[in-house]
Order: sequence, then C-alpha cells, then structure tokens
Amino acid sequence: MKKKSSIIKLSATGALIVLGIILSFASFHFPFGWNPNVGGPQGINRYNSFVSQIRLGIDLVGGIYAVYEAHEEDITADRDDRMNSTRTMLESMLAARGFTEATVVREGSDRLRVEVPDVDNPQEIFNIIGRPASLEFRIAGTAVMSGEHIRNARPVDNHDGQGPAVELQFTSEGGDRFFEVTSQNVGQAMEIVVLVEGEAERVVSAPMINAAISGGNAVITGMGSFAAARELSDQIMSGTFSVRLVLIESDTVSATLGATALRMSLIAGIVGVVLVMLFMAWFYKMFGAIANISIVIYTILMLFLMAIIPWVQLTLPGIAGIILSIGMSIDANIIIYERIKDEYRKGKSMKASYHAGFKRALRAIIDSNVTGIGAGIVLYILGTGPVQSFALIFIIGIAVSVITNIVITRMLIKNFLNITGDRPKLFGLKRDKGVAEVPDDFGKKNRKGDEEKESVPFRPEPLPV
Repeated sequence: MKKKSSIIKLSATGALIVLGIILSFASFHFPFGWNPNVGGPQGINRYNSFVSQIRLGIDLVGGIYAVYEAHEEDITADRDDRMNSTRTMLESMLAARGFTEATVVREGSDRLRVEVPDVDNPQEIFNIIGRPASLEFRIAGTAVMSGEHIRNARPVDNHDGQGPAVELQFTSEGGDRFFEVTSQNVGQAMEIVVLVEGEAERVVSAPMINAAISGGNAVITGMGSFAAARELSDQIMSGTFSVRLVLIESDTVSATLGATALRMSLIAGIVGVVLVMLFMAWFYKMFGAIANISIVIYTILMLFLMAIIPWVQLTLPGIAGIILSIGMSIDANIIIYERIKDEYRKGKSMKASYHAGFKRALRAIIDSNVTGIGAGIVLYILGTGPVQSFALIFIIGIAVSVITNIVITRMLIKNFLNITGDRPKLFGLKRDKGVAEVPDDFGKKNRKGDEEKESVPFRPEPLPV
C-alpha cells in the first residue's frame, strides 16, 4: 500500500515539475476567444512566463544612471528625512512618466543614485532629472510661496480653451497659504518664476489675482505647446524636492553590453550547476538524483518568486546570489546525506538512518541558513543598488532552499525508499565488515524519534532523616 501511494505521489510531483518548467519558460496565448482584427480564432488572453516577467537591472538590459549630491547648504540636522523624502518624490515622478522600472537608492548620506533600465531615449530621462528647477510665486518682486508647497504638477493638453497648461496641486499647508496670499493681494499680478540652475530665471506666467483662490489648486497657462507644459511640470516636480540636487555623474549603459553579460553569466551558471548535478548523481547515487530533482524544484520556485515580488530586480550580482544560494542548497543536501551514511554505518536500517540523519542535520542546516539570512539583511540595509539586489535575491534563495531541503527533499527520499525497499547500494550506503545491523522498533514504539529511548526504572529519593 505504501509503495502504491508513493508511486502516485512521485508521479504527481513529476507532473507538477513539468508544469512548472513550462510555466517558467513558455509564454503562450490561451487557445480560445476570437480576434476579428486577424480574421480568425485567436487567444485573447496571453500567459507570460515567469522568466519574461522578471525585472532586469540596468547592467543586463542597458539604460542610464545618474548620481546626484545634495547641495552643501541643504546638509542640515534633518538631512536623512529630507533625503528620504526627495528619494520618494523622485521615484514617484519617474513612475508617473511611465518609467516604472526606475530605481532610486541612497549612496552614503548625501547622494542619490537613479537607474532607469531599458530606455529607448536616454536624453528624455536626463531632461526630467538632469536639471531640476525651483519654483517661486512672487508679488511685487517678493517671493510669497515656493515649490515646497506643491504636491503635484501635471501637464494638460487644453485648459478651458486656453491651450496647453500645467495644473498645480498644493499641499494642505500650501493650499491655505495660497488662499491667504490671493486674499490679501486681489488686483495685483502674481509672477510664477522658474529658476533652473545655470540659467536665468524665467517668468512663465503673471496672472492677475481677481479673487481669493481656494481649493488647493492653480493653473499655469501660456505654455505654447504640450511638450513645453510637460517639461515645465517635470521641472516643477523636481523643484519640490526637500533638498537641491546637483548632478555629479551620469552615463548610459549599452543594451548590447548588458545582453552579452547576461548571456555569459547564464552560461557560466548553467555549466556550474550541471557539473554539480553530475557530481551529486555520481557520488551519492539515488540520493544525488533526488538532490538534482530538488534543484529543479528550487529553480522553479525561485523564478516564480522573482517574477511576482515587486522589489526584485535581477542584476549581475543578483545572478551571483542565485548561484550562491544553489550552492548552499546543495551543501545542505550533502550534510543530510552524510548524516544518513553515518547512521547506516553504525548498523541502523535504511529507514532509521534516513530519519536519524535528517534529525541530526536539521540543526546544522538551520544554523547556517539563519546566519546567511542575517548577513543578507545587513547587506540589504547598509548596501545600495547592486548590493541590495544581491542581498534580496540571496535572502529569497536561502528561504527557498530551506523549504526544498527540509520539506521536499525529505518527502522525496521517504517515497523513493518506499518504492525501492532496502537496497543500500542503490543509495550509495555501505557498512564496514563486521558491523551488524542494529534491530530497532522504528515506526512502532518510537515514531517521533530515530532511537528507542532507554527505559529507566523509577527510584524514589530517600526521605531526609
């Protein structure tokens, strides 16, 4: 009965592995639906493989990067809060323009590194973040409000028949301030001035204040074109940063170079993993084959998690993290198998050796993996950019390896033993001559342990005299 049940379980596992491989690497249309544009039945809904959904870093698909430094005058006591606020706003600004793959990370205490992978027109990004502007509202030459009071700025194609414009949304404090300023200056002109570093200030609009303006919104008209309105809205948003940013380094990364690096890294990783799998199958026999099945399951789970976790962006260091975590997974398998071999050499049966080996290997596996996760967390917190990519993927890899080793590998060994029976040579197990098999009651009296505990008679302590 156990043999039949194990065959069913392993067959189901094999089917799931095949399905997982297909879902990991194959993209396809569902074979139903109708698309009249092509004159025949087509799959309307398309499935994208795990691999195709993994976000790639700038070093693999090319793009641009830029490093900004906070202006010296903005290095104050609340620098960290202001830098974090600026990083968040810069990310939001890039995402609003459609660059959802962009990443903004801090470098040191006063720098921000912006990376935008897979960009067709790098100059467009430099136009957005390369020359941040500041905004001032002036009355009679005196600044009454600044860009820090603005929550959002967006271009519109046509505003009330006046052509392209920029709509401003103030913060709650800014809305109150704008209402106060317009209430006190009815009949006067309010100049809206944009200041770009290295350029003369530009008055983009000077509307008359006809009445107090409430609601926390305002409109800048007279843009001339939608492109000019979009450029101004980008500059205004960059001018709302909590610190002024100075561009100190920027460059483009060739997509060709990234594709070559990705291809060579994958080839090196595949060759290394295949060699390890061949060694495991040769040295550990059936145990090695089981370890190789675990590696395939590990790979499928890793691809799935990297595809669905939004913070994961695969870079060259990230590929190194995957390979390193695979190595740790193999190392855990070796620890388990060596413990099983030790137990079998002592004279235990194969099944008792399997349970005892897992029990003795469990602590070493957990200790090593907890240490690895701790190191990964430190790297993620203190590191930047590629270091964080390596750390995050490394942490995920260790977590997946723990699951595959403690749960899946154990299940596979148990079911293979039920099918093969007591065949130690098939699993590479052997004893020295003269070592007799130790009888055990495993599975009967002591199901939770690997050794029958000795029965110690109860001896009451003597009463004190």
